[in-house]
Amino acid sequence: MNYRPFGATGMTVSEIGLGAWQLANPEWKIHDKEEALEIVKQSLDAGCNFFDTAPGYGGGVSETILGQGLKGVRQEVVICTKAGYSVEHGEDFGAAAIRPTLETSLRRLQTDYVDILLLHNPPRELMDGRIATQYEEMEQLKREGKIREYGVSLDWCEEMELVLETTNSRALEVYFNAFYQEMLPAFARAQRQGVGLIVKVPLDSGWLSGRYRADSRFDDVRDRWSPEVIARRGELVEKFAQLAPADRSLAHSALQFCLAQPAVSTVIPGAKSVAQALDNIAAAGQTLPAAVVDAIYALWDQEIKHDPLPW
Repeated sequence: MNYRPFGATGMTVSEIGLGAWQLANPEWKIHDKEEALEIVKQSLDAGCNFFDTAPGYGGGVSETILGQGLKGVRQEVVICTKAGYSVEHGEDFGAAAIRPTLETSLRRLQTDYVDILLLHNPPRELMDGRIATQYEEMEQLKREGKIREYGVSLDWCEEMELVLETTNSRALEVYFNAFYQEMLPAFARAQRQGVGLIVKVPLDSGWLSGRYRADSRFDDVRDRWSPEVIARRGELVEKFAQLAPADRSLAHSALQFCLAQPAVSTVIPGAKSVAQALDNIAAAGQTLPAAVVDAIYALWDQEIKHDPLPW
């Protein structure tokens, strides 16, 4: 495993983290908690030290499993969780809801602090620190030692610029991959400001792993795509496959594209199995050639930028 500084926060994180949305989550038709615990254990053994979760993932199961799996190594790992959605409180981005949501997360995680707390894709007006009081509340939690850093999980360059301009956030979780590069122009500013970047959805919900093609169909949270969208994604996968180096998988190429961005601290693919988690982690062992990175930029510019794929 390779490690990178998390911005200017003093934290050091593994290039490949674990996105814990899928751990024993019925939304993904996954129920095996023992397998989920084994994913956490073997990810740790492979050098992963960054774990991203949220109180709404699996109705709190994700945090509970991480609490069990990380209890003995708490000081050696970096845990990121979120506020805004939870089983107990529903959707509530109010400043007053942040503390009780966090306290519930701390109990499930079996810890007295989290390293990073993010607002979980809040309405855009709550990304403006000039009017939103949520950042004052998170500053207070930071002073109390309940969190080390805070920020926002978001999806658009304009949102990223707003948070960087108006708040003291030192952590941002950004939607970025070979098929979604809209946020890239703001990366350099985040790096200048010492903000750690966490890349979410780096495999485009599995498409960039090469597992799916134009005739794929889904019966889990990905059933939101129409046959037309699936067909277009399938065509793009074929074009991406032509760009990937012959000596590595599509998944490794996709993850390494994200890691080719100097501003990125860690990338958090999800995993349904131990084998999948370990394969993701193995992507940290190589660097994507610059010519391939440039070709993936061109794929976005020519094929997707002006006609984005729906989430």
